Amino acid sequence: MAIRGYATLEAGKPLEPFEYDPGELLSDDVEIEVEYCGICHSDLSMINNDWGISSYPFVPGHEAVGKIVATGPEVKHLAIGQRVGLGWRARSCMYCDQCMNGLHNRCQQVETGGDTIVGRHGGFGDRVRCQSSWAIPLPEGMEAKSAGPLFCGGITMFNPILQSNIKATDHVGVVGIGGLGHMALSFLNAWGCEVTAFSTNPAKEAEAKELGAHHFVNTKDAAVFQGLHGQFDMILVTVNVPLDWNAYINTLKTGGRLHIVGAIHSIEAEWFPILVGDKMISGSPLGSPSQVTQMLNFCARHKLAPMIEEFPMANVNDALEHLKAGKARYRIVLTN
Repeated sequence: MAIRGYATLEAGKPLEPFEYDPGELLSDDVEIEVEYCGICHSDLSMINNDWGISSYPFVPGHEAVGKIVATGPEVKHLAIGQRVGLGWRARSCMYCDQCMNGLHNRCQQVETGGDTIVGRHGGFGDRVRCQSSWAIPLPEGMEAKSAGPLFCGGITMFNPILQSNIKATDHVGVVGIGGLGHMALSFLNAWGCEVTAFSTNPAKEAEAKELGAHHFVNTKDAAVFQGLHGQFDMILVTVNVPLDWNAYINTLKTGGRLHIVGAIHSIEAEWFPILVGDKMISGSPLGSPSQVTQMLNFCARHKLAPMIEEFPMANVNDALEHLKAGKARYRIVLTN
C-alpha cells in the first residue's frame, strides 16, 4: 500500500504531494498512521540540505504521533491501535556497546535509516515506519496533538537534566526562550530548580516567568553579567548563534556546566577559568527510548506540554514559511 506524503524534490523547493512504496514491513518495525506531526528547525535544515546529508525526493517530519496500524512478526510489546510517538531516531542496532548500555540514541552502527528523516521518509504524510523500539507509547491522558514536539525538542531539553544529574536544589539558566527554551523552563521548574531565563528580548519576561522562570536576564545589557558571577550549576544554551562564551562560563559555580544543544558551529573561550574552576562544556544528542519514556511520564504527571500552533497537513508550506519567519509560538504541529 502506497504511503502519501509531502516531499521536496530538490533542495530548497516547496513541498508537494508525493506517493512512495515503502516495501515490505521489516520484522521488527511498526507502521504508524500519523495523526499529528510537529515541525522542527531540523526539518528546514534537511529540506535545504544545510548539513549535506539530504537525499531527494525527501519527506520531512520527525515529531510524529499516531496509532499503530501494522506490526512486524517480531513485535510483541506493541499492539494495533496503540497510540505512539516517533522522534529523530528510527532505528538502532541493539548490539553495540552504546545500545547495550541503554544509550540507543548514541548508536553509530546503523549506517542508513537510523534517523527518521536521513535515508528514509518521515512523518509529513499519512503514515510513517520505524523500528518498534523507537515507537514510544503515550501515557494515559496525555494530549496527542501537543505531544509530537516532545519527541525531539522535548527530549533535547529533558536529557541534559538526566545526563547532568541536575538536582532540585540547583540553579539553572536557560539561554533562548523559543521552541526549545520554553520547554526547558517548564521542565526545570517542575524538577524543583531555581530557573533563570536569558533572552535578548525583554518583551518575553512576563511569559518566561509564566512558563517557569523565577528570574529574567536581558542579555542586551552586557553589564548584567557582572552581577551573575558564580551563580549557576548549569547554563543550558538552546540557541544556535554565537554568544559571549566567557561571560556565560563566568556565571557558573565551581564545577558548573555549560551545556549546549543549539546547532552552533564553534565555541571560542578562555581555557584558564574552565581549568581552575573545574567547569565543563558539554552537549547531548536527544535521548534513548527509556529516557523518552521517563520524559513523557514526567510531563503527564506534571501536566506539562509545549505551546503549539496547528496547521492542516495540506498547508505544510504555509507552516514552514511561518517557522522561517520566526513567528512560531512556540512549536508548529501539522494535523491530518
